[in-house]
Amino acid sequence: MNVPLYVPWLTNSDKKAVLSSLKNPQLTDGPLLRKFELEFAKYVGSRFAIGVSNGTSALHLSLLSIGIRSGDEVIIPDMTFIATANAVTLSNAKPICADVDSSLNISVKSIENKITKKTKAIIPVHFAGISCKMDEIAKIARKHNLKIIEDCAHSFGAFCNNKHVGTFGDAGCFSFYPTKNITTIEGGMIITNSEKIAKKVASLRNHGMTRTLIERQRRSNPWLYDVVNPGYNYRLDEVRSALGLSQLKRCKEITTRRKQAAKYYNKKLIHVKGIEPVNYQDEKNHVYHLYIIRIKKEFGFSRDIVHKRLYDKGIRTTVHYKPIHRFSYFNKLKLRDKKFPNTMLAYKECLSLPIFPTITRKQQDYVIKCLLELQKIK
Repeated sequence: MNVPLYVPWLTNSDKKAVLSSLKNPQLTDGPLLRKFELEFAKYVGSRFAIGVSNGTSALHLSLLSIGIRSGDEVIIPDMTFIATANAVTLSNAKPICADVDSSLNISVKSIENKITKKTKAIIPVHFAGISCKMDEIAKIARKHNLKIIEDCAHSFGAFCNNKHVGTFGDAGCFSFYPTKNITTIEGGMIITNSEKIAKKVASLRNHGMTRTLIERQRRSNPWLYDVVNPGYNYRLDEVRSALGLSQLKRCKEITTRRKQAAKYYNKKLIHVKGIEPVNYQDEKNHVYHLYIIRIKKEFGFSRDIVHKRLYDKGIRTTVHYKPIHRFSYFNKLKLRDKKFPNTMLAYKECLSLPIFPTITRKQQDYVIKCLLELQKIK
C-alpha cells in the first residue's frame, strides 16, 4: 500500500467554481478576490483581509508595511519553513533565530533573550496547527515596543483564548499552498485591524499603484494613477480566489476531518513505547496541519531509520523542518547564538506522519501497523 504525506481535497464544487471564474474577462484583481477577502476577514474576525500571491509575499509585505528596513532585527523561531527567514532578508532586515519549546512553537524565554536595541519585530509561527503563547508574546512586545507579524501558514482555523490566530499582532499571514488546511494551489492572505497597514499592503501588492484594476477600469482615463512607493506583482487572481471561496465554505469540515484523523493516531500511538505524539494533549485547539511524533531512544530505532523503513513500505513521511541556522546562507549571517537545544532535539526526533482530510482508516492502520512492526523487530 502507498500512503502519501498529503493529498489536496478538491471536490466537484471546487472544480465548478474554478471553471465558472474563467467566464469573467477580468481574471485577476477582480470581484471574486474582493469577495474572498471579505469572507475570510469575517471568518477570522479581522477588519481587513488582503489576498496575495502566496504566504511568503504575505510575510514580506507585512514586514514592509510596518516599516521594517535595513539594520533592523526580527526575531523568528529557528524551527520554521525557510519562507519566514527569507521574508525578513527580502525586507533588508536580519532574522534572529530563537529556540522553540516542547510544543515546537517559539519559546517565550528565548524571545526575551534575543531582544536588542535593533529588534523591531517578532514573527511567532503557529507551528503545525496550534497557537503560540500569544498573550505572553504580546506582553513582551508591548514592553519593548515591538511589532508582531503572526505567521499563520499552518494554522487557519486555530484559535487562542477564543480569538483566531493572526488577530493578536499587527498583521497575520496565511498560506494556501496545496498542503495547507485550505488551498488555492498557490496563494496567501494578510489580515489586520489597521487601516494604514491594509492600504499599504494593498498598494504594494499591485506595483505600488494608488488605484486597483477595478478602479482604473471605471475611469474614462484608466492610465491616470500614481505610484507612491515601489511595489510588487503579488496579486491573487480570480481563479484561485474562486477556489478559496469554495474551500472556505467547508473549512469546518476540513478541520473536523483532520482532527478525527489525528485523534485516531493519538489513540493508537499514545501508549507505544518510544513514540511521543506532539501536542496531543490540546486536541481541542489543534487544527493538525501536521501530525508530528517524536521517535525517542526507547523505540529502538533512530528517526532517520524509521523514516527509511516506512519509505520502503510506501509510506511518505518527512521532517518539519531543518533549522534555519543550519542553512548555508543563514549560517553566514553571523548569528550571535547558535545554541538551540530544543530545536536541535526536535530536529533529531520529530517525524511528520501522513495526514489529510481524505486519509482513510485503512491507510492510517497501515502506517500504525508498520510502526508497531518496527518496534517488534528491534
